[in-house]
Amino acid sequence: MRIGQERAFVLHARAWRETSLLVELLTESHGRVGAVARGVRGPRRQAQRAALQPWQQIGFSAEARGELWNLRAWEALDLAPRQAGEVALAGFYVNELLLRLLPRQDPAPELFARYARLREELGRLQPLAWCLRRFERDLLDALGVGLPWGETVEGEALDPAARYRIDPGQGLWRDRTHAAGSLRGSALLALAEDRCPAAEELAELRLALRTVLVHHLGGAPLRAWSLMAEVARVGRSASGLAQHPVDPLE
Repeated sequence: MRIGQERAFVLHARAWRETSLLVELLTESHGRVGAVARGVRGPRRQAQRAALQPWQQIGFSAEARGELWNLRAWEALDLAPRQAGEVALAGFYVNELLLRLLPRQDPAPELFARYARLREELGRLQPLAWCLRRFERDLLDALGVGLPWGETVEGEALDPAARYRIDPGQGLWRDRTHAAGSLRGSALLALAEDRCPAAEELAELRLALRTVLVHHLGGAPLRAWSLMAEVARVGRSASGLAQHPVDPLE
């Protein structure tokens, strides 16, 4: 089947055989797609190779046969956002999350549009951690495994002053013991109402959403999480702070 005039975002690209690239794309009409770009690693194909860098938006045509498509033609549709430091880590994290959770060739147009918005958000001056928490929430919803963040499994509205724990497969339970890993109702309500919470509540949401994501990842952690922890450890060591490493994106 011939695919033409399709838009996509590049999630990942790696060398394949001697002269080609194996590319993972988030397409507008077909969801996540694996594709082969042949003969692009020579010195005369630098511009074409540059268009297949992560976060780049491209227009392409392809031959769709089996699980791996063959790219026939492609071009960059805009300038990929410049990423450095924590923003680069965030981009690596988001793309790895999509590669692990999205099945291939399962259309997800709402997720394509959400990724485009996140791409713009990461270039603005706003809390990076909040951008990621919102995307994690919306990703879970798009996959059909989102939770009702504003109420308990019994359908009761959350109390902002109470604490709750999360069952990734069921939802929220009130925790009257305030056990480790529980979080404030005010943090969960902020997520449900799409408003940025206070810094300490944002940190609680990071741990809560990670619990849900680990469940759907089959218990296998992401490489990005290890990298974030290592960057935090090196940074604290360099500054001489004797504290436990934390996620630099909380």
